[in-house]
Amino acid sequence: MDADSYVEVKPNRNIPSFRSGDTVRVHVKIVEGERERIQVFEGVVIRKKRGGINSNFTVRRVSHGIGVERVFPYHSPLIAKVEVTKVGRVRRARLYYLR
Repeated sequence: MDADSYVEVKPNRNIPSFRSGDTVRVHVKIVEGERERIQVFEGVVIRKKRGGINSNFTVRRVSHGIGVERVFPYHSPLIAKVEVTKVGRVRRARLYYLR
């Protein structure tokens, strides 16, 4: 059984269209106890995985000389918004060579 058959997949209105190689700024809701705040993660999209309800994308950045990658589900309610800050020109769909 598939999760897509149980849940109707609606596009997340907070996520614009972007491609691998683009630099994006992802605003994520962080819940700490009773408080809720927005944390920003900016980096290069190195992959997009399409799979209906299981779709996600991976963003990589270098922080203090250490590479950090985060995987964000498309349909997560924790993503407040995504901004495309720079459009990249690449010829690959998976940019694992940036690691």
